[in-house]
Amino acid sequence: MKKNIAILAGALALISVFFTSCGEKKSNTVKLGVVGAMYEEIWKPAKEALKAEGIDLQVVLFTDYSTPNTALANNDIDLNAFQHRIFLEADSASRGYNLKIIGNTFIIPLNLYSTKVKSVAELKEGAVVAIPDDVTNGGRALKVLQAAGLVTLNENAGFNPRINDVLTSKVQIKELKANTIPSALPDVDAAIINGNYALSFGIKTESAIFADTSLTEKNYWNLIAANAESLKDSVKVELFRKVVAAFQTAETEKIFNENYGGYFIKVGWDEDELSARLSE
Repeated sequence: MKKNIAILAGALALISVFFTSCGEKKSNTVKLGVVGAMYEEIWKPAKEALKAEGIDLQVVLFTDYSTPNTALANNDIDLNAFQHRIFLEADSASRGYNLKIIGNTFIIPLNLYSTKVKSVAELKEGAVVAIPDDVTNGGRALKVLQAAGLVTLNENAGFNPRINDVLTSKVQIKELKANTIPSALPDVDAAIINGNYALSFGIKTESAIFADTSLTEKNYWNLIAANAESLKDSVKVELFRKVVAAFQTAETEKIFNENYGGYFIKVGWDEDELSARLSE
């Protein structure tokens, strides 16, 4: 009888270990939403570093800007890293999401490109210039056009101007979906193109006819976001902290410089966004 009890106890212990192990494996998986295949390469050093710690970082690719926040709000993914602050704030406000910044990644320049002219000065009166049609990137694009001397904006427009804030314009502004602008570039005289889409189409920063002047603006810093509800879970918080730390390394910056020169510039790595959110 004692022998049978001992065998049964041993079996129960093994079952307990098995399920505990499975539970730990599940909790150590972090799904990260991104937009654009190049993010897989950018996050590769972090993924490898986390794997050594027993954490499986799964990079989930999306093709547009709206889906990753929806997926995060619905807990289909654990984190996302594709947007800047202004976009997160605007999208969350319009859709009622409660998403929080837990880390900074980089800033991507929003440059002006053309296949028809080699400088802004060559753009003729009435030239057609495409810009993103979403509120945040569109507003940033308008400020780039103003810096380039192509438009003047109402000084009362606020941080994120709209088309109706344009007072004077040398060019015709055509609003298009951000992900369609690179393919539409040959059909317009010039275009403001989001960095990730420019990369996907092989458009290099040095080919820009005007470079973005807003790189020091914190509101345009890209970030890692989490669902606010997840920050109530101490296990997830520790996982997220490790994800942020694994990204903000010299290995990641090396990828920025050697593989994507000019498109990704590290910012805010000295700021502990996660701790700031937990103390709110």
